[in-house]
Amino acid sequence: MPLWLDLLRTPMAAPESRSLRRMRFTWQGLCLSLALTVTLFTPFHRMAGQLAPVFVAVQLVATAVYSWLYLARKQRIDKAFLDRAGESE
Repeated sequence: MPLWLDLLRTPMAAPESRSLRRMRFTWQGLCLSLALTVTLFTPFHRMAGQLAPVFVAVQLVATAVYSWLYLARKQRIDKAFLDRAGESE
């Protein structure tokens, strides 16, 4: 079998569990809300006043920390899955 076909048939990531899917949706929500807040910062600043930059900073830190947690967990699960798949061959 050609290498490209073998790679095409090989799973490249672990099946997504319920908790990992929930983490992914939360992570996507954080990223989208941060993008929306930054895009609409001027009206948000008019509405929230001096708390707007603080809110954006907290949201940025929360998104960064959660991104790191999600990606680290995803990498660990994928590596374990691929290690098990390699052992079964």
